[in-house]
Amino acid sequence: MAFPTKTKYIIIGAGIHGLSTAWHLAEKLKAKGQGSGQDILVIDKEGIASGASGIACGVVRNNYFQPAMRELMAHSVDVWESDQEAFNYNPVGYLQISPESMHEDCANIHRQQAEIGYSSDFIEGSDKCMSYMKNIFNDWQAKGITNILHEKRGGYANNTKAIYGLAQKAEDNGVRILSGVEVRGFSFANGSSAVTAVETDKGNIECDQVIVGVGPWIKTIWDMLDLPKSVDIKGRDGKVHTDIPMWRYWALEEGVLGVEPGFLMDNNGNMPPVIHVDTDEPLYSDVDGSLITDEMWGIYYKPDFHFNGVQGGAMPYKIDKAADDVNIDPYGPKSPEFIVNDHFAHMWTSALAFCQKRFEGQIVKYRNEPSGGLGCFTPDSFPVFDHFRENVTIIADSNHGYKMIGVGALIAQEVLGEKSALLEPFRFDRYAKGKLHPVSNSPFPWS
Repeated sequence: MAFPTKTKYIIIGAGIHGLSTAWHLAEKLKAKGQGSGQDILVIDKEGIASGASGIACGVVRNNYFQPAMRELMAHSVDVWESDQEAFNYNPVGYLQISPESMHEDCANIHRQQAEIGYSSDFIEGSDKCMSYMKNIFNDWQAKGITNILHEKRGGYANNTKAIYGLAQKAEDNGVRILSGVEVRGFSFANGSSAVTAVETDKGNIECDQVIVGVGPWIKTIWDMLDLPKSVDIKGRDGKVHTDIPMWRYWALEEGVLGVEPGFLMDNNGNMPPVIHVDTDEPLYSDVDGSLITDEMWGIYYKPDFHFNGVQGGAMPYKIDKAADDVNIDPYGPKSPEFIVNDHFAHMWTSALAFCQKRFEGQIVKYRNEPSGGLGCFTPDSFPVFDHFRENVTIIADSNHGYKMIGVGALIAQEVLGEKSALLEPFRFDRYAKGKLHPVSNSPFPWS
């Protein structure tokens, strides 16, 4: 098939956002009698699920301290539940297990989840929390836990299978997906800022609308579009903080314990909820008893038949470089620089042992293989969904991406001229206006 030189809608990125947008946009065009999937072209410099979506942990949750994030995630959970088979989605639920310093935050989340009809239970008090967890795992032993938020919806999905499920839905609607096409720049209209063509290594593609959903490569495309490298942010105190870098990178730390996935079944032999533990208890080595950290820490984990073991991660760490100096390629496990090390394996397996007795002495089964990746974060670590240069729509997920499968439906709606109330809190101008999201006490930058 000949390389296309023109399309009405071009979507850059064949991951969770690009393919979700393609699928929903094709369906909406047809429903409105304004076109079809044949008007949409998806391009990716490598291929479907070749970036962050293909190595994602796959956790789906609503547990956010920010009301706008909770409402957006509830919408995405609806999409995950709409075709569990196609998305290889496991609706096992989600446990946020926390210390007293997060008690009020989690209580607020529970109350506000009830207000939007998102089902969860909230358990308070150390003894009740221990009893609750022992009813799930008889070897539970984590100390210092005073509250548990148990989301009955949510869970996790197989990372690559879910993305291929989206690709199939898009292609079934006539969308063309082209792999191995790298964006090199953009052509702009005379007398306006609109993009007239996407310049690629295979040739130029003229277009009417551009949608960018490239995950951690967002800074690369942002720079090609000549968008601001820094922003001024109005704080909650009214003070304006000037020249804040628009982008920064964090290294994501995840790994796999090479045990049978059934190793982590619950007391009844069933798949348990995804487990997320934050605590301010000191963490000691499960190897030699030495102190690993006496600062607040957190981990998440789940049995996963795709990873063939118990898979999860811990808090990311900031890359101590200016964004311009960070090499995002080669990405993920192929990176010679940004993959997990022995310190992560020691910390994570010791943290697993802190939580459950069955993990004691299991560090020898940690799968010592390259893992992890980079996340490209906005100044406040929350997404930017907005429109630039007259005909460019940006999906900058700030590493919240994989669970946000429903954002594509909202972006498709906006591309066709219908504003989304769910996306409104994530506009670029929130920084200048001081319309910032509240910050939780979690050790994770995205909670």
